[in-house]
Amino acid sequence: MTQWRKKTPDEVYTAEEVEARLKAELPHWTFEDGWIRRKYKTSGWKATLMVVNTVGHLAEAAWHHPDLAVSYAFVIVKLVNHAAKGITEKDFALAKKIEDVVQWQPAKEEGAVLEGTPNDDARFKYLKYDTP
Repeated sequence: MTQWRKKTPDEVYTAEEVEARLKAELPHWTFEDGWIRRKYKTSGWKATLMVVNTVGHLAEAAWHHPDLAVSYAFVIVKLVNHAAKGITEKDFALAKKIEDVVQWQPAKEEGAVLEGTPNDDARFKYLKYDTP
């Protein structure tokens, strides 16, 4: 099993380290053509725009900007540190924040007071959440 150590923010991970870290920390993300990437499936255009705006806000706040591919019912997020020419801590940190926010389901939290989007009613479907 490949191990990794935490690196400086701009130190590049090897492909093997990226794969191992994704498997351990971000299992729905993949490593492809030098980028870490994730496809979020949505229920349609309005939900897609909400995901795009969420990712946009997080990226701007982090000052680390992904490439996005946007279609009617999905958003693909791709991250790489262009200045470092590879995957760095910055990519993993932003991917984790995006994952946490986009996949947030308040109703599944212990003692939740927010009920979350009603996924059993087609009128309110939003994101196609990953199943654990």
